[in-house]
Amino acid sequence: MTQKVTKILLAEDEAALGMIIQESLESRGFEVVFCKDGHEASLAYEAESPDIMVLDVMMPKLDGFSLVKQVRKKDQFIPIIFLTAKSRTEDVVEGFGYGANDYLKKPFSMEELIVRIHALLNRKAQRNSNEEEEIGEYIFDCQKQTLVFKPTGKEERLTHREAHLLDALIKNTNELTDRQEILNSLWGNDDFFNARSMDVFISKLRKKLAQDESIQIINVRGYGYKLVV
Repeated sequence: MTQKVTKILLAEDEAALGMIIQESLESRGFEVVFCKDGHEASLAYEAESPDIMVLDVMMPKLDGFSLVKQVRKKDQFIPIIFLTAKSRTEDVVEGFGYGANDYLKKPFSMEELIVRIHALLNRKAQRNSNEEEEIGEYIFDCQKQTLVFKPTGKEERLTHREAHLLDALIKNTNELTDRQEILNSLWGNDDFFNARSMDVFISKLRKKLAQDESIQIINVRGYGYKLVV
């Protein structure tokens, strides 16, 4: 049986860089749909049904943030990687808030991009789409990215990054979750920049879980976090 070829939707307005990325990915067996602006990428997403998207942030006609916002209204699960020259924590957090799964700061190596692509595809393949988990008075569904407060039935939507971070904490409930391990798994590396980004998301999760006072996310300084229920 012929193995399915992974289709990548690549959007990059720098034509020379886009062609280099396309050729590098195709040489490794990927099928690449290359678009030179956000509007073209939006149309290609509808027509091509890609397996993963690699998007520049600053593009003409439709920027990467706006494109991801559109896509997430229809598809909560397709992995999305941002390519960005932006380096402020606020910019990256904004991108994750719209639903990106990962980002690479320009300039980057092709090998690093390929590692990130494989990691996201593997993560998607391993997730059981029907899995729900109870945490205190909440029901959490990582695939649907929802958190339901059982006493009221109120449902809250999570971003991709919030959902996967909470999932990692739940897997180690009442035990230490290594900070470096989370950063390498969900952010790609454990540098200071990513660590600051993760702290922001931890604060957001604390607020979303605040209705159940028995739930705490404890910061074990220098080591990681502990979800206590």
